[in-house]
Amino acid sequence: MLLMDAAALWLVGELSSYLRFEHGLADAAPINSMLLYFCVAAALFMFPSLEMYQSWRGRQASGMYFHVAFSFALLLACGLITTFLIHRAGELSRVWVATWYGNGVLALIANRKLAEMVSRYLQRHRRNLRRVVIVGYGSTGRDMHERALGGFGYEITAIYPGEHAADTPIAPGIQRLESLESIQQHVLESRVHEVWITLPVSEYGLLSELHHTLCDALIDIRWVPDAVSISFLSNRMINFLGMPTLDLNQPASANMQGMLKEVFDRAFSLMTLLLLSPLLIAIAIGIKLTSPGPVLFTQYRLGKNGKPFRVYKFRSMHVHNEGGAVTQARRDDPRVTRLGAFLRRTSLDELPQFINVLKGDMSVVGPRPHAMQHNDFYRSQLGMYMVRHRVKPGITGWAQINGCRGETETVEKMARRVQFDIHYIQHWSFLMDIKIILWTAWKGWTGNNAY
Repeated sequence: MLLMDAAALWLVGELSSYLRFEHGLADAAPINSMLLYFCVAAALFMFPSLEMYQSWRGRQASGMYFHVAFSFALLLACGLITTFLIHRAGELSRVWVATWYGNGVLALIANRKLAEMVSRYLQRHRRNLRRVVIVGYGSTGRDMHERALGGFGYEITAIYPGEHAADTPIAPGIQRLESLESIQQHVLESRVHEVWITLPVSEYGLLSELHHTLCDALIDIRWVPDAVSISFLSNRMINFLGMPTLDLNQPASANMQGMLKEVFDRAFSLMTLLLLSPLLIAIAIGIKLTSPGPVLFTQYRLGKNGKPFRVYKFRSMHVHNEGGAVTQARRDDPRVTRLGAFLRRTSLDELPQFINVLKGDMSVVGPRPHAMQHNDFYRSQLGMYMVRHRVKPGITGWAQINGCRGETETVEKMARRVQFDIHYIQHWSFLMDIKIILWTAWKGWTGNNAY
């Protein structure tokens, strides 16, 4: 696969050059060919280090696509930095580089789809299967068994039901194991590749004993915790007073990656404000010319740890007095100006919030901040609502790219939005932020719920 990737990058790089030059790279400055060969050679060393060849069996394809795009972008960035250091970057064809990157990502994904097709063909002929033992056959174990039948290349050879599921029937052809000794014997004799443990954390003693029994079997051991265990184990573990401690109310971003997020937020916001300054000025002039009142709309919102801050937006409504109440914008809201309707539909009214990010009140990605009165209401209706305020609010977020935009006229709609926000907080990573930003650029700034 590594050699296929290197060959694909070279071939796509050569072919892409004909879209820019009549005779390909032969017509281009030599630095373009040097960049191509440098990246192809560097891929042989960098791609394995970037885990490009880890097994994606049983995992989402979208994650694999993003990983491929990110890895090639990192490889290409190294090549571009090298051309800059030798003072030859000005001779590069930017059109060719961009075309090569886009086509290269498609070629790398095509390699993986081809490998997947070959793998599935072999699996249909009972080859390239990973033999699995399931330990614990409660609801989680049965769910994992059902999911494994979805064509991922797993074969369940035996099941240890456990005490709480001792009477649960097992499908014909699958061996029922009754003890830890029988599990160990089956693993060794049947050439098992993986053991999936689906016992709850309350059975820690059995978990520990099973791990100790199988740790030298040279197989993959996966623990699939139940929903209750996940709610605890997704939190950050620290050393506190010399003891390992779970911070149950601490967001995942409270670590070194969180520092990277802070630096990225400020740099990205500054770059965005500078690049879009002509657009910002044009919008400000348009607001002034089309309706009386200030250019910016400001309102207090709750930030990280419940600290209030003033959020900035381009004014999209006629100036009015709500009498202390805050009413969400509705579809065809008469308060919205004609220019404001366009700004809201395209989310351009949110651009001044990059100033909030520069000030440190907000992040580029995070739960969207709501009006103070809405916080008071939903706090009493939804038990986990205030967890959103353990992190900085964002300009865009996981909820927004999953369709949770616009008016939340029912508690159920807000509950769904909060569910996405909590998922983001518990599973945050810097790469997840980049993914959300890319998805926002692709589809998040416009949509049927934006008004």
